[in-house]
Amino acid sequence: MTDYIGYEALTQAAMRGVVREALKRAKTNGGLPGDHHFYITYRTKAPGVRMADYLVERFPVDMTIVVQHQFWDLEVHDGHFEIILKFSGVPQHLFVPYAAITRFVDPSVNFGLTFEAPDKDAAVIAPAIELKTESGAAAAPAVDAGTVVNLDSFRRK
Repeated sequence: MTDYIGYEALTQAAMRGVVREALKRAKTNGGLPGDHHFYITYRTKAPGVRMADYLVERFPVDMTIVVQHQFWDLEVHDGHFEIILKFSGVPQHLFVPYAAITRFVDPSVNFGLTFEAPDKDAAVIAPAIELKTESGAAAAPAVDAGTVVNLDSFRRK
């Protein structure tokens, strides 16, 4: 059957909306409330991504950023977000379209999303984010792209 409505694209857009709204709440509340923090993985060479050349060289496929205590000038827009993070003590401005995001995780509440790449054949999906289990052993949630992840067995260490 042919999906003339495009449910997969609608689902992906809705899930990216969750990321946008979470970032908006981080901005409007003067920072992340409680223990909330985000791991955001995105494709560094995706259309529209803007970041320092040396970071693209260091992370040629994808990069995971942590939005927690030290971030500045978070701007949340309909199609992208901008943030300043420090890398080796040097502030860097990042411009990330939501379409470039492959994974979003808030381990404080065991929540995560994984996204389909726009072109499955041309894009490389980011590897799973490594988290620690309660025993302290490294573990990574195995998920299929486009699914909501329940991270009940993972705890921040």
